[in-house]
Amino acid sequence: MGTALRIPPAPRPELYRASRLDLSTAGLYVAAVAFFTAAGDVLAPLLLQISPNPAVASYSVNLIFYGTIGILALAAVRRVAGRDLRVLATRPWFTLLMVPLAVVVMMILTAILVALSGPVQTSANQAGLQALMQQVPVWLMVPLLVVVGPFVEEYIFRHLLIGKLSRRVNIWLCCALSVVLFAALHIVGQEDLSLPVLMPYLAMGAVLVFVYVWTGKNVMFSYFVHAAKNLLAVIFIYAIPPEVLEQLQQMQG
Repeated sequence: MGTALRIPPAPRPELYRASRLDLSTAGLYVAAVAFFTAAGDVLAPLLLQISPNPAVASYSVNLIFYGTIGILALAAVRRVAGRDLRVLATRPWFTLLMVPLAVVVMMILTAILVALSGPVQTSANQAGLQALMQQVPVWLMVPLLVVVGPFVEEYIFRHLLIGKLSRRVNIWLCCALSVVLFAALHIVGQEDLSLPVLMPYLAMGAVLVFVYVWTGKNVMFSYFVHAAKNLLAVIFIYAIPPEVLEQLQQMQG
């Protein structure tokens, strides 16, 4: 990825001032994650009142959570998102080529880091998603995992933690914080913490941070990369029969 194709940052510093809506959205996100992590076992029986099927109950709660945060995030970042889309529209071939390339780089980096860290292990987050996708149809999972989820996470971990926080804190510290907290979110509450479990999320976070900063803090570009990676994972899981997927994981372990 050479610097010749780099998208220059737009000179709109006022867009990176933290607003009350930013603080409210981030506060609600952190509070909800902490609440579900701390009270997950207690909430499990209550969730079954939504539906006797645990998968449907889990999907419903995640959709409500990400949907609510997503609406607030869209309201908070709409001006930046609109500007970033206009910038990308002036370089359509850049977007069409660099998004899949970034996903390939992410996959290669993940494979290298996982290979160096030890035997492959599936995180509780990944195992939970795979179990959920075996019971929820793809047309319901795509809006959650490909559209809303990545948008919320790019808003929190890239736009807020780097784009806005870097006005007051060194940007490289913000980048490191973004990578670590992004990975931590995906393994929080997991009992067996290890490098092989952590590495895929560190690699993904690192690539998303890189493309965000490299494109001049273009949150929509990092969102497209994140969404493309999740879409690829969804296609992969739905395309492979559950029994074959389980055998592949056992072979990796």
